[in-house]
Amino acid sequence: MLVAGYDARDKRPMLFQCDPSGAYFAWKATALGKSDVNAKTFLEKRFNETLELDDGIHTSLLTLRESFDVGMTEDNVEIAICNANGFQHLTKQQIKDHLSSL
Repeated sequence: MLVAGYDARDKRPMLFQCDPSGAYFAWKATALGKSDVNAKTFLEKRFNETLELDDGIHTSLLTLRESFDVGMTEDNVEIAICNANGFQHLTKQQIKDHLSSL
């Protein structure tokens, strides 16, 4: 399971992975599921601390595309942002706009 949050004290997003045993790990970027090893390798090469939000979404979608068996559409992809403003799901139109830039 991945858990995302925002640390108001340090003013930064947080990402944790929790496995079934209860152990947890902090990440800056990670993947779970099918082809997660390839996805993590891809993220390691592309992720950096200075990514802007749109670049981070683009990188995430490129990573996801590598393991998708069907075409990615706004109907089978969800994107959410967790920041100082809270947790927000992107609309289908916003997702479609991001997918069109791939």
